[in-house]
Amino acid sequence: MLKVAFASTDRTRVNQHFGAAEGFAVYEVTPDKATLVGVAEFAEEAMDGNEDKLGAKVDFLEGCAAVYVMAIGASAIKKLMAKGIQPIRVEEVDGIDDLLVDISKAMTEGGVAWIDRAIAAQGKAKSEDRFSAMEEEGWEG
Repeated sequence: MLKVAFASTDRTRVNQHFGAAEGFAVYEVTPDKATLVGVAEFAEEAMDGNEDKLGAKVDFLEGCAAVYVMAIGASAIKKLMAKGIQPIRVEEVDGIDDLLVDISKAMTEGGVAWIDRAIAAQGKAKSEDRFSAMEEEGWEG
């Protein structure tokens, strides 16, 4: 399962610049389905000059593997990448439902770099958790 966000005012199309985004829709995506799990709304803000606006948006997206946007600035890219969130630029004509289908398909077929990395990172985290649990239980081997 991957959590993916979309910068959108109408929850049907990616139609927002990250820094000025008034809303995000967050989905949990599996190879079989996508489920809306969160929505955030932010006050309308100027595009430039307010770096503080990025913090709340980046914090809201914590745990997401990626965020789809129409445009994004360098400082926002740095903040997202530091949290392990891949920013992805798309055109406004890209519908969220179509993008979700593409993500689900890529989870099964592979070949999309950010999806492959996110799935590999989840697998690594699970195996580390398993060994930590074994250590806490006093497993010796």
